[in-house]
Formats: sequence, structure tokens, C-alpha cells
Amino acid sequence: MKDNFEEHSEELELINRFEQMLGSKETVFFDLTDFESIIDYYTANFEYKKALLACDAALAQYPFSSGLLIDKAQLLAMSGNFEEALVVINQVAEVEPESADVQLTRGIIYTQRGEFRDAIDYFKKALAYSEDRDDIYFNIALAYQTWGKFNSAIKYYKKCIGLNVENEAAMQEIIYCMELTGTIREHLPFFQEFIDKDPYSYVAWFNIGNVYNKLGSYDKAIGAYDYATIIKPDFITAYNNMANAYVFIGEYTKAIEAFNAMLEHGTPNAEVYCNIGECYEKLSQWDLSRRYYQKAVDLDPEMDEAWFGIGVILDAQGKWYEAVHFFKKAVELYDDSVDYWVALAAAEYNVGHVVSALESYARAAEIQPDDKNIYLNWSIILYEQGNFDEAIEIILNAIELQPDEAELYYRACAYMLSAGKYREAYNYLENALILDFDKHKLLFEFFPELESQRALSRLIDQYRK
Repeated sequence: MKDNFEEHSEELELINRFEQMLGSKETVFFDLTDFESIIDYYTANFEYKKALLACDAALAQYPFSSGLLIDKAQLLAMSGNFEEALVVINQVAEVEPESADVQLTRGIIYTQRGEFRDAIDYFKKALAYSEDRDDIYFNIALAYQTWGKFNSAIKYYKKCIGLNVENEAAMQEIIYCMELTGTIREHLPFFQEFIDKDPYSYVAWFNIGNVYNKLGSYDKAIGAYDYATIIKPDFITAYNNMANAYVFIGEYTKAIEAFNAMLEHGTPNAEVYCNIGECYEKLSQWDLSRRYYQKAVDLDPEMDEAWFGIGVILDAQGKWYEAVHFFKKAVELYDDSVDYWVALAAAEYNVGHVVSALESYARAAEIQPDDKNIYLNWSIILYEQGNFDEAIEIILNAIELQPDEAELYYRACAYMLSAGKYREAYNYLENALILDFDKHKLLFEFFPELESQRALSRLIDQYRK
């Protein structure tokens, strides 16, 4: 039996041969099964233009293959060429009028066109020619789901899974529909039935584990995933889901064990190393955390999460100069992360790079303008530098974006009082007290002098409920 690596290598070799043929514009003979593999590869990677080129090349060699014509019609529909897709499938229908695949393809085309009622009619005609096909039920369910009829979608996803419990796409979509309709718990017996019928089905245990996970019943989810891995010890996805469930409940040591089981039964994986590093980080085991983050970076130098993770553990140890380097690498790889820019800003400030810190907070605010903490941390730097006016400006901009955040008004009041703008300060204080009276103690942090606190208390007492 071929392992996954051998199969993957053969597939890539096949794709390379086909692309060389395209480049040289010379005709190379492929078996029909090879063409089907090439088409499937491009389709799975959403490269519809190349898949269509493969289809046309295959039809040049196998012009009477109805399967290739059906593939072409489906690819044309996926590419948005609905009329051309109908022309192609109607040609096949003239030869094979009772083909389930013809009706299925027509249904797919009409689904893509948003004509769901007609699509479902065609899918049901396909069922009349071939009842025992999970892909037909799946497409009916998907049409209902896209149409917004989620209960009907659930009904047909159930029929699909009843025929093929290993249909992963159907499992993902049915749980999604149940989430939307708030009916996951009431459908639990459906998933339990598969275990009752076959207690040694690792897929059934895995599926019910996913359901418990969505319900927030993490202990039950972990138990189900555990059964799945006992039945199938190399079930990597089950270990992954189990590990993530442990992370969610804060059981980081057990999560590490599950992630290590993934490595034991699979190939080295940068994402898994990064996850283990994060678990050790949560346990404050800095050396082990850094070791695993580094393993992730060694395998995938573009993994921004691992660079950021190393920065986090260095920051936690007060090694800010080193942390800055790693945070910069993280933002270089992924410029749109608020967390990365905020962490970089704080580290830059800790090493005395005030201008860089301000620039980093400005970028964070640009990405996520509705996060009040960015403005609070950004403005406090200017306040501590004695630049009250710019600090005030930042907070007032934040208030425009978040007019219901009391803390912003209290901060504006504090900055204005420090700048001697008493009348404006009292106006913002009044708004702050109306929004959230109990947060008034935040002001006292800025004015530790007893006399100032007494004066503020007298003013605040006027608004006490």
C-alpha cells in the first residue's frame, strides 16, 4: 500500500508533466485516470482555468468521454460561465438522458446561478436515477443552506451522512446549520445513533466529539476524541481537536501530550510546534516555550505566530531589546495584526524608543479603530512626556469613534485638568459620570495629591445618584 507521501509525490510529478506539456505546446499522452487526477488537483486548489485547460486537453484525446464533459460543465459553472455550462451538459443529456450525473450537474449550475428551486428539482431528478449517492443529498442540502432554508438543509445533510458517515464536508455544514438554528443539542441523538450501531467507528466518535465541542461540553468532547484515537491510534485530526479542547479549558500539560501524539503519528509540523510553544508559554516554562517556537521557525521561517511567540516570552522576562527584534519580524510577516503592533509598541516604549512606540500604536489604531485600550496606552505616553495637547487630541478622536466608552471621557478629563483646561475637563467629567459613575475612581490615579482628590470628590458628589 502506498503511503500519503508517495501518493503526493506521484501527484506532483503528474502535474509537472502536464504543465511542461502546456509550456511546450506539444501533445503528451495521458491515461484518462491521469487526466481525472489532474483535473481534481486543480479543482481542489480552486485553479479553475487550469482545470478547464486539463479538461480540454483530455477531451482532445478522449472526445467521447461523458465524464470529462460533465467535469467541464461543472468547472464552467464554478467559473461563472453558466450558459456555456448548460450547453455542454445538454449535449451529454442528448446521449444519456437518464444519467444521474447530468441532472446533478444541472442542479449545480442552477445553484451557482442562485436559482435554488430549479436546482433542487434537478437534484431530486438525479435521486430518481440513483438513490444511494451521498453527493446528491449533499448538493440538495447545500442548495437549501445557500437559500437560507437551514432546517431543510439539516434534513438532507442527515440523509447524506446516513449514507456516508465519513463525508467531512457534510459534517462541517450540518453542525454550522445547527449552530445557526440553535438546534445542536436536540440533534445529539442523531450522532449517537452511529455509535450505537458501530461502537468501534472512530469516525462516529470523532463526529460526536465535534458536536460536544460546539456545545461547550469540552470534557465529553475530549472523551469522544480519546475513544477515536484508541480505535485509530494514528488519527491525527482527533489528537488536534483534543489538544485544542484541552487548551480551551486551560489544561495545557494535557494539550501538549495530545500535540506530541500528532507529531508521533505524523510528520514534523510547524503549526504543531508553535502550538506546543504557546502551551509552554501559558505554563511560564520559558525555555521549553522558546525551544518549540524556534522549531516552528526552523521549519517555516514565514510563521509569524512563532516569531511573535518568542517575542512574548522575551517580553515576559523583561528582555525588551530582544523582544523588539522578534515583534518586528512578526509585523514584517503579518502587517495587519493589532496584537503584534501593540506588543511592539509596548516593548519599544520599555527600551526608551518613544517615537517608535507612538508610531506602532498609531498603526494599531489604524487597523482596529474601535479598541479603546490602544488609544489609552498610546495617549499615556504623550501625557507622561508632558505633551498634554496631543494626548488630548488622541483621546478626543477615540471618543468620536466610541462615544459610549466612559473610560475615554475620564481620561480626557484627567488630561484636560493637567493642561489647565478646567471648563472643558468638567464637561467631559459630567459625560463620564453619566455613562458610568462607578469608574470615577480612575481619575484619582492621575491626581494622587490628597487635596486634589478632595476637590474632585466634592465635584463628583454633585452627580452621585
